[in-house]
Amino acid sequence: MSALIDLHCHSTISDGLLAPQDLVAHAAAHGVKVLGLTDHDDLGGLALAREAAKAYDIAFINGVEISVTWKKRTLHIVGLKIDAENLPLKSALDKVRIGREQRAEEIAHGLAKVGISGAFEGAKAIAKQSIMTRSHFAQFLVEQGHAKSVKAVFKKFLVKGKPGFVDHQWMTLEEAVTLIKGSGGVAVVAHPGRYDLGFVNMHLLMHEFRSFGGDAIEVVTGSHTPPQFEQFAKIAHRFSLKASQGSDYHGPGLSYMEMGRLPALPRGCVPVWRDWEEVELLN
Repeated sequence: MSALIDLHCHSTISDGLLAPQDLVAHAAAHGVKVLGLTDHDDLGGLALAREAAKAYDIAFINGVEISVTWKKRTLHIVGLKIDAENLPLKSALDKVRIGREQRAEEIAHGLAKVGISGAFEGAKAIAKQSIMTRSHFAQFLVEQGHAKSVKAVFKKFLVKGKPGFVDHQWMTLEEAVTLIKGSGGVAVVAHPGRYDLGFVNMHLLMHEFRSFGGDAIEVVTGSHTPPQFEQFAKIAHRFSLKASQGSDYHGPGLSYMEMGRLPALPRGCVPVWRDWEEVELLN
């Protein structure tokens, strides 16, 4: 059952390669039965995806992935089962998207300093009507021959200390969790294994997240290794958090894991979807 549930993926509304309705079709083709669309800081694809899910008999979960600044680091908090019409949430995400546009201009400026011109326009053309993310810049830089892969671009140009890095101030952890909870949603720390926080900061993050009303962490996700599945299962238990899972699928060539291939949650985890009607109907 667990492998049929994917609660983290992206469409062209943020930095995925597939339109919302095509992403749903892809999920269906790979056996997914419960799907959460979690575009970065944007709710624009939810209605299209939900409508498409009906045709494939997929239980659809409204989601979003909110960018957060915590201790001068960028983290991501996923909101599941949110109300997409919640005005405080929509207003806050509008402001974040304005900030993303400003960050994109700064990224392009940094790249121009090392002789890479036209990055803003190139990334914008790839993003089309979507919000501009670092992945769009990465795709542009690969197309221009500055690196062989998107992952290589990040290491060479877009991480701290590199010319395309921008130290941007996102929403606070408390704000993100409060907005998600205020919209009736479930707050989840996305892919905690990617943050390289160390033991002390990881435990501090979980303590703060829980104190703000956070619900769960992603234990099984595309970028985690099997040892990390066990590591974060233990952390979830220690902080009385539920366990979530998702492929973090962005499209061919941009993803850590294909949809429908998630392993089961480690033994002892309390699934974030426990008692969800959408999942109970599958049994």
